[in-house]
Amino acid sequence: MTDQRTAAGSVDFGRATVARIYDYLLGGERNFPADRAAAHQLLQAVPEARDIAWSNRLFLRRAVHVLAETGIRQFLDLGSGIPTQGNVHEVAQAIAPDSRVLYVDIDPVAVVASNEILMGGPHRALEGDFTQPELLLDTLTDSDLATVIDLNRPVAVLYCAVLQQVPDNRIDAVIAPIRDRLAPGSAMVISHLSAADVTDAYDETTVSTAKSVFRAQAATEITLRTDAQLGALFGDFTIMAPGLVPLSDWRPELSGPDPYATAPTRSPMHGAVATR
Repeated sequence: MTDQRTAAGSVDFGRATVARIYDYLLGGERNFPADRAAAHQLLQAVPEARDIAWSNRLFLRRAVHVLAETGIRQFLDLGSGIPTQGNVHEVAQAIAPDSRVLYVDIDPVAVVASNEILMGGPHRALEGDFTQPELLLDTLTDSDLATVIDLNRPVAVLYCAVLQQVPDNRIDAVIAPIRDRLAPGSAMVISHLSAADVTDAYDETTVSTAKSVFRAQAATEITLRTDAQLGALFGDFTIMAPGLVPLSDWRPELSGPDPYATAPTRSPMHGAVATR
């Protein structure tokens, strides 16, 4: 885990990152030529990539809205990416001004951008790898970050469009330490590419090409999962209504129109919110 000063001097401008590709797809400005080139390759293979990104962002906002209304005041956004308008702290604070958010991302640009936006407020951004949960837990309990996130109180942990970067042989080790440490009243939010809907919507060549973009340009492997596999990640948490569903079907009335609301195909991403 590193602070903003370390992050600012450690950017590899020649390598794309998932966070900055995502930022470009959302219309952001915190991206570089390598990220834009990778995004253009992805759009050639999957022209709906921008819609997929926006659908995920809208789901994130709706999930935070619902959890803040249920009384959760702490949010831990893992693999948070680069902040855009209507990010977690803005949504949560609109409902509960005493909300606290800790953003964690491995991309130094995301961390610097987040802390610039958050300066002077109660929220923080931290450069860290969500696939190393033990290190993250040590950091949360042994530093001043405990004033932002107190793991002895209810916390909502957000894994939005990031767990597909974790291979099957690592997923339990990534999820379980944090999930099992959460206090009663906590929540988990997961959005993830759906194996079934991706296969239904795209042919094998398209899927392979899209995966190769992330592999070659961002050194990231993408893993698709079934609903059964995704449901198991919540452990003993109780999934809230309407369940594990395409993102456009998760309480759509709480945000602007999802790009897939009137599309002829379903969102290739599924998501759910669960509570302990």
